[in-house]
Amino acid sequence: MKPGLLIVVSGPAGVGKGSIMKRVRELSSEVILSVSATTRKPRPGEVDGVNYFFKTRDEFEEMIAQNSLIEWVEYCGNYYGTPKDFVCSELEKGHNVILEIDVEGSLNIRELFPDAVLCFILPPTYAELEKRLRERKTEDETTIARRLSRAREEFEYISRYDYIVLNDTIEEASQEFLCIVQAEKMRTTRNQELINSFRNI
Repeated sequence: MKPGLLIVVSGPAGVGKGSIMKRVRELSSEVILSVSATTRKPRPGEVDGVNYFFKTRDEFEEMIAQNSLIEWVEYCGNYYGTPKDFVCSELEKGHNVILEIDVEGSLNIRELFPDAVLCFILPPTYAELEKRLRERKTEDETTIARRLSRAREEFEYISRYDYIVLNDTIEEASQEFLCIVQAEKMRTTRNQELINSFRNI
């Protein structure tokens, strides 16, 4: 069995990563979203173990100490990280695993998993990103300003990703993302067994 794809998704807060991934999972049974661990507080409607594994700082730091995370970062005052066991077991089963993580975490993943596919989600404009952040009504003005400043820093990393997906509408962005997944699955470097079968006719 061929191992699954490891697909990393990044983008600034408010760009719609979560909404796109939700729609992608509705459209395709071939992708699994890895559940990250975080120390930030749950937003209304978020469920522990579904949206995130919500941890205290002490719990998260224990996970770091036990080397239980593929990667972790501290972002806007909170820890975020990717549990190792879940990702590796799903890839071995041939499942395509999506990691929704920060830009620094993405580059760490590329070092550990050179075949990982890195996708950066962009808003149509910077002004639209600010509008979406405000419409969420989940953060105060100080946090919004910090997230917008952080977004400008994250944009500097775009050229280190394999693909960009423009989130003008959730539906279009989700379809574009699935096209990337399908194209990556058909790369010659991922299909040597099939190629060799034709060489030996």
